[in-house]
Amino acid sequence: MALEGPAERRDEGQQAGVANGNCVAPPPSRMAGRPSGTTAHSDRRLRFNPNTEHKSQDYTDVRGEYAPAVYSALERHLPPSLLEADRDVKLHFMRDILARYWPHGERNKVQRHKEYRQKILHLYKPLHGELYTMHPSAFFLPTFLEAVRTNTEESIASIMTEPTPGVFSFAMLQPNFCDMLLEEVENFEKWVHAMKFKIMRPNTMNKYGAVLDDFGLEAVLNQFMEEFIAPISKVFYSEVGGGTLDSHHAFVVEYGKDRDVELGFHVDDSEVTLNVCLGKQFSGGELYFRGIRCENHVNSETQHEEMYDYSHIPGRAVLHRGRHRHGARPTTSGLRMNLLLWCRSSVFREMKKYQKDFSGWCGECQREKRERQIQCVKATKLAFLRGGGGGMI
Repeated sequence: MALEGPAERRDEGQQAGVANGNCVAPPPSRMAGRPSGTTAHSDRRLRFNPNTEHKSQDYTDVRGEYAPAVYSALERHLPPSLLEADRDVKLHFMRDILARYWPHGERNKVQRHKEYRQKILHLYKPLHGELYTMHPSAFFLPTFLEAVRTNTEESIASIMTEPTPGVFSFAMLQPNFCDMLLEEVENFEKWVHAMKFKIMRPNTMNKYGAVLDDFGLEAVLNQFMEEFIAPISKVFYSEVGGGTLDSHHAFVVEYGKDRDVELGFHVDDSEVTLNVCLGKQFSGGELYFRGIRCENHVNSETQHEEMYDYSHIPGRAVLHRGRHRHGARPTTSGLRMNLLLWCRSSVFREMKKYQKDFSGWCGECQREKRERQIQCVKATKLAFLRGGGGGMI
């Protein structure tokens, strides 16, 4: 069955750089900037499974492109020979690894974007100050809060539907929160226009909308991910880094007249994607899903059982792997605005480089593996029969 067309990769875009893994540079031959007196470690590979008994050091005083939580999470995956090393040694080792996700040519772009964000944070006055601090009972529906706080697989599963494998839908946001966030985005866009700033768009495919992290919501949305998305992702998406989420890209998209109308077939630059409809009144705009794929199979054919269309409902979330191919059908009337949270795992992105088999989550890899198993069984039976086994099988 043919695809809707080649699946694009929806990245953050040049303005935000590629510090979260859009490109991977080859590993350097040595550790640049290693503190004097330290030695090279022959085993430079991270552990696939974290050392859960190891207590990571405190990195809250570290400034740079990555949040302290990234280093704390990554430390548990360090080679055993490094776990008891000095903090500076571990920090240089981890920075060396993380630098592979950030090619040198992009650094000026990232610096310009940092300066742009700092200028906004200095000048922009929020419309709804209460959005900038986490208030769970004001943000989330009671049923969602109770399930996440109970934090068991049963409690989380109880509020969800799984209409197609790997896609989960659930009621999540309070109507008042949706309204306030919409008003805040509209206020920010008006302010940007009045100030004659160039607004940074969410990604390489959406031409309308805003990056929420740019005007002060980064901290609360990081807490949103860590406390309310990570517990769910750990249960349902552990095989793609759902248990080690450590960074995000958050934005609002807009579809309708004089906005984006539809979104082409693509995969996201995320391990796990949260997509919540905020409103307003609209028709159309369904998400269509077409199977989960690794990089090697991103444009392989869609099987009938992988086809699913999802209709948006304000306040209701849909959660899926970033590698789950999807697109958005035309919004035929009204205005549809959605909150997107791309959740990422730097640990998973590093470990993925050492993997060759993605049959744990890639639909095409799974089919190829089943086919190999079938052929192996056939060959075994044929060899048995030729060897005089008769009809004993």
